[in-house]
Amino acid sequence: MELVNISCLITGSTGTIGRAIALALARAGADCVCHYHTRADLAGQLAGQIVRLGRRAMVLQADLRRPEQIDELLEKAWGFGPVRALVNSAAIFSQKKLAEITPQSIRDILDMNLAAPLLAARAFVKRLSIENVFPDKAGQVRARIINLADLGALRPWAGYAEYCASKAGLIAMTKSLAKELAPTVTVNAIAPGIVTWPESLDEQHRQKALSHIPLGRFARPEEIAEAVLFLATNDYITGQVLQVDGGRGI
Repeated sequence: MELVNISCLITGSTGTIGRAIALALARAGADCVCHYHTRADLAGQLAGQIVRLGRRAMVLQADLRRPEQIDELLEKAWGFGPVRALVNSAAIFSQKKLAEITPQSIRDILDMNLAAPLLAARAFVKRLSIENVFPDKAGQVRARIINLADLGALRPWAGYAEYCASKAGLIAMTKSLAKELAPTVTVNAIAPGIVTWPESLDEQHRQKALSHIPLGRFARPEEIAEAVLFLATNDYITGQVLQVDGGRGI
């Protein structure tokens, strides 16, 4: 699928990875709808960068834990122009030992990391259907859904049960939707390794983490964005999980 002159919606665009994805899509010729939750300043700065790249940008606020706001987000995004790529980047990263987990903390992380991408996909596909994009008898791919999962979904870590479970669910959702929405929409996931080292962990933990990565370093946000571009432009990949982890998952 060509990205030139299509519109892409990136949730969580003010995050480190979301911002890199939005800029990469803009450089590839796409117009960007940049979602944010609380950081209006960062979203505005990002939109300015996209405009300077010669593309159009729209900034939209929504709390993705509230289903009605997801529907409103997609409706407003479509007002910007028919959206052909949905990148679910928004997420909560949570480190909690089992004794610290509560029913509310489970609901919070599942609402954001699993329910929100699923509901966004539903709203996205609903609007594609209104445009009579389905069914495509010729088997032509017309749209993309790309979910940001995590290596922790495939190789869970101790002390991150909520988070790893939510991302594992996202991968299962990706594969299920890939079957349901083919051949019109491809649905894939990216499982990054460590990109930003948590400030709460010390240098000893950092060096231990690096020792498990064959390439010997953490990922750069731009490298995750390049993987998104790859999946966005390839018409014959669906239901896959692309690990961008420096070999950590081997």
